[in-house]
Amino acid sequence: MSGHSKWANIKHRKGRQDAIRGKMFTRIAKEITIAAREGGGDPDGNPRLRLAMLNARAANMPNDNVMRAVKKGTGEIEGAQIEEYTYEGYGPGGVAVILEVATDNKNRTFPEIRSLFAKFGGNMGESNSVAWSFDRKGVIEIKTNGKSEDELMEAVLVSGAEDMEYDEEQSRIISAMEDYGTLNKYFQENDFEIVESKLEYIPQNTTKITDVDMAKKFMKFNDAFEDHEDVQNVFTNIEIDDAIAAQLD
Repeated sequence: MSGHSKWANIKHRKGRQDAIRGKMFTRIAKEITIAAREGGGDPDGNPRLRLAMLNARAANMPNDNVMRAVKKGTGEIEGAQIEEYTYEGYGPGGVAVILEVATDNKNRTFPEIRSLFAKFGGNMGESNSVAWSFDRKGVIEIKTNGKSEDELMEAVLVSGAEDMEYDEEQSRIISAMEDYGTLNKYFQENDFEIVESKLEYIPQNTTKITDVDMAKKFMKFNDAFEDHEDVQNVFTNIEIDDAIAAQLD
């Protein structure tokens, strides 16, 4: 179990996370629509939809927005067909990057993504050019709510999780894919406040950035993708020294 991780290294980015929340409803709505299209509009029989709706509630997304997204997925409301794609490559400093994209127009989105890689000092790669160095895991982000690291670790061990990234405000619980559903159930039934739950790409090894200028360059690169309307998730293997992180606000 890890007490210190990339999560600790990006705490300085909380101001940035506030800006990202403005895009959250759009991202969740797309996920709901895709889930409903693939598995139907009943969350009881559609685990992916049930999880997306859980994230919608955690984000205080209005129920009208949720139901509209479900109906778009089931075809009750007309809407453009949204497809999912994964793009990979390297950012400044040789940091590995995986992007999850949901778009109704790949012919528009793909060249825009490729252009952003080039514009901000990265290189777009072929399929599996970096994915081989990541593991697919379930990640549940919860409010720590005053629990000590030892207290939370006890719950994590009982739940059957693989790892924990502790933070005084919000902590991350990491599970194997096959245990992801069980962990979601455990943390819901034991009254933990879930902030978000999703599948992530977790790096097997990190690329450490020790230069403040390179760190700033990478953050601009990262922000460009976070701001793109079709990018659902950005996963990287960056690790930033705490001393460098403190200079990035």
